[in-house]
Amino acid sequence: MSSSRTVVKLARSLERTARPQAPTRQKRCLTTTTSSRPRLQTKPQANPPIPKPHTTPRPSTHQPSRHQSTLPPSATAQPPPFPTPQNPGKTALHPLHLSHHATLVPFASFSMPVSYPSLSHPASHAWTRSKASLFDVGHMVQYHISGPGAEGFLERVTPMGIRELGEGEGGLGVLLRDGEGGLVDDCLITRLEGGGVEEGKLFYLVANAGCREKDYTFLCEEVEKWGPLAGEILEEALAKECRVDVKTWYFGRAKHITLALGSGESLPIVASRGGYTGEDGFELSVHPSQTLAVAEALLDGAGEDRLRLAGLGARDSLRLEAGMCLYGHDLDESTTPVEASLSWIIPKRRRTLEGSEGRFNGAEAIIPQLTPKSKGGAGVSKRRVGLIVQGAPAREGAEVVDEAGGAVGTVTSGCPSPTLGKNIAMAYVKDGLHKIGTELQVLVRGKKRKAVVTKMPFVPSRYWKGGATPG
Repeated sequence: MSSSRTVVKLARSLERTARPQAPTRQKRCLTTTTSSRPRLQTKPQANPPIPKPHTTPRPSTHQPSRHQSTLPPSATAQPPPFPTPQNPGKTALHPLHLSHHATLVPFASFSMPVSYPSLSHPASHAWTRSKASLFDVGHMVQYHISGPGAEGFLERVTPMGIRELGEGEGGLGVLLRDGEGGLVDDCLITRLEGGGVEEGKLFYLVANAGCREKDYTFLCEEVEKWGPLAGEILEEALAKECRVDVKTWYFGRAKHITLALGSGESLPIVASRGGYTGEDGFELSVHPSQTLAVAEALLDGAGEDRLRLAGLGARDSLRLEAGMCLYGHDLDESTTPVEASLSWIIPKRRRTLEGSEGRFNGAEAIIPQLTPKSKGGAGVSKRRVGLIVQGAPAREGAEVVDEAGGAVGTVTSGCPSPTLGKNIAMAYVKDGLHKIGTELQVLVRGKKRKAVVTKMPFVPSRYWKGGATPG
């Protein structure tokens, strides 16, 4: 997901920003009518059609949960102006960043913290790996999609197995352009429990802030928890009446929980276990008016010896070590899931052009790519790979060449790895050169640097799936 996604996170680093302050200060839902074609307007003058989800009834607007607000019809149809580079937005945690003297930079049309004076970028990265960090990613976008046509609609716009998701289960997905199957955005999709709608027909989708208009977004707030101490810290923050066993709450699952605030109040929220750092963590969906109180309660309750604020710098190096894509850099509309090495999100039942199972946007282009040319399929001309680069770090745009000096690819993300002490990068290279151990070269400031194709993630992920330790 673009720098893969925006929300407030807590984990071996708590990450994710508070959401931008829209005039209504309310969360948004996908707006639909009784026709079979869902609609979503992002601007007063715009009414972009969303591909028809077969013949199923279209999803409907609903109140996502008791702690979220449903927009009035007029506001839902015409969302407030989005932040722009000329008029950047501020997340609900902006006052917290100022009080901690954060270095703020423009990111996805928001003023976001890149670092804090208490820890350098490498130190903040290491803190996330060993303890817990709080990242502000509230500029990211949340959708709530419900109704009898919701499942069919989502299976139309993404190739992932929506039908297989049980209540509270979710996973990585991609939104695909119809026709060639280009990647519109990457996202997380979860089937929520209950919520006052028809059982199993409520879905929660988190997408990238930088694609808000293209994704027909509605701005929202989120907070996420990550790190070896994340579960311990969240469990301590639960209200007494909230009975949740964190040890049996596995990666990719979402729950309705209640947090205890410092004021003595209890706040019901939706929390999902996951993250974009490769570390264990939790993502908390919070109303803008309560975001600051939640962040302060977590920081105060955990103490500075366990939980620290972290910025975009640590978040980017962590997601790169985890082999996760940043939309607009590693993913774009000219790339398909197969080229991006994301074909694993397409379940076996959907890998066919026969019947209705493979009816997702771009299926006619993507499904033939799943079979290599050597086996009679269309195959692909490029693939996303991981690289270990010797010498100076390779940055985005660096050219990848073969031994003869011929161009064979381009670096899309790169940085020194604080954990490994090596230079790591992601790149797209010609098909056939993507095999682990293949030796290539990268041009860095005009000089050739040896690069070796390496398995990703570069650093093993530590998601909680049961057992003695996260991982």
